[in-house]
Amino acid sequence: MTPNDPTTPAAHNDRPTKPQNPRFAAARAWWSEAWDEGGVLHDMWEDVRRAPRAGWHGMANWIKAVAALAGFSLVVLLFNGAVGVLLDTAHRILTAVPDVHVGDSTSTGVWATIDNPVRAYIAAHSAGLPVTASTVYTLWQAAGLFSLLAGLITRNNGIRLTWTCWGLAGIAMVWTTTPDTSSTVATAIAVLAWTTASALALRGLNLRPRVFAHVTTGAPQVTVQPQIIPTQPDESAPDNVRRLDR
Repeated sequence: MTPNDPTTPAAHNDRPTKPQNPRFAAARAWWSEAWDEGGVLHDMWEDVRRAPRAGWHGMANWIKAVAALAGFSLVVLLFNGAVGVLLDTAHRILTAVPDVHVGDSTSTGVWATIDNPVRAYIAAHSAGLPVTASTVYTLWQAAGLFSLLAGLITRNNGIRLTWTCWGLAGIAMVWTTTPDTSSTVATAIAVLAWTTASALALRGLNLRPRVFAHVTTGAPQVTVQPQIIPTQPDESAPDNVRRLDR
């Protein structure tokens, strides 16, 4: 039979071969090995399958890390949305507050000695801000009133610190804005008013350090040990046995 006979089977070397991608073959081999017993993906799947029965303390550490990261991301997302809503609500409330003529000296009496310099300072240093001087003055009053009442009720150190900073800032405004001829007296009045109100805001504050004394009675410690009871002589005992008290 001639080699050109179509019925003759082609030789092995004459068959067309499809080239194989070594990267695909390596990836397929890794995938098969990873899902075998003892492989990486097989162990991770077993960890996920056992997690509901094992509970939080018994589940794998990588599942705890993923769950903690997901929970933290959710909290950050919710917090970001809540902050946006709160800021928008605060902006609406502040814009709804009637405008206060900050630059005008509308206060009277002793309070005018403190309030008018604060109004003048805020009006002079609020130019260029995205909020008006009236809004800044309203925030200033709200911060002082809140820290005063909250410090009286809760006795929280953070609120007390807010009250302290608020009072010191107000005293500094009075000192810098009041004319030089009367700045000392106006500052003294501001200090007296703030310290008087601090009796309520800082109520219960004790600056003395706590001393924990350890009292000892001085009595000696007595350790009771069991006494060794000597063996009593017995007639049937040999002659070489002697009592311990001899």
